[in-house]
Amino acid sequence: MEKREILKRLDHTLLKQTATWEQIRKLCDEGLKYQTASVCIPPCFVRRAKEYVGDHLAICTVIGFPNGNTTTQAKEAEAKEVLEAGADEIDMVINVGMVKEGDYGAVQQEIETLRKISQGKVLKVIIETCLLTEEEKMKLCQVVTESGADYIKTSTGFAGGGATFEDVALLRRCVGANIKVKAAGGISSVDDAQEFLRLGADRLGTSRLIHLLEE
Repeated sequence: MEKREILKRLDHTLLKQTATWEQIRKLCDEGLKYQTASVCIPPCFVRRAKEYVGDHLAICTVIGFPNGNTTTQAKEAEAKEVLEAGADEIDMVINVGMVKEGDYGAVQQEIETLRKISQGKVLKVIIETCLLTEEEKMKLCQVVTESGADYIKTSTGFAGGGATFEDVALLRRCVGANIKVKAAGGISSVDDAQEFLRLGADRLGTSRLIHLLEE
């Protein structure tokens, strides 16, 4: 797969707690230079980043990140704030505790709440695959499909595990045809990136891929 094709699928990411505006601006510069799908950044930088890149690059940010167990009302408020600040895409973290309790209705309702707020923007749903059983992953594919979200996403990268080939293949097989798959967390080589795309990922979330491609 050509380098340009990989970059078009890349959410160039910096979500570390220590991130500074200078680092975010550099991320945006790289996103603009390499024409990535987006830059994925912390909510506090969305307004400055959007003012910096204008309409030349999509700004993605995260909601309920990284644990997902804030209230639905808190996620709703976060989403409204970042959308007003100029976010083009939202990656929300589900409440994994609700999944463990089998309360899939509450999980779906929360996603639908954010879907309603973010109409016209891209909504990705992070299910944190490393914390789930195979049965839970399959059930969540159904929930995300029915919720009207745009993507199901493997991982935050903050829960001790990231995307695996097996999980991406499973999500692609079980999720609805109208839902795309984002692989994120621990993508550490160009070969891995290509394999994730071959298995059905439509987006890749990583901080390292541009530099690996440059090398």
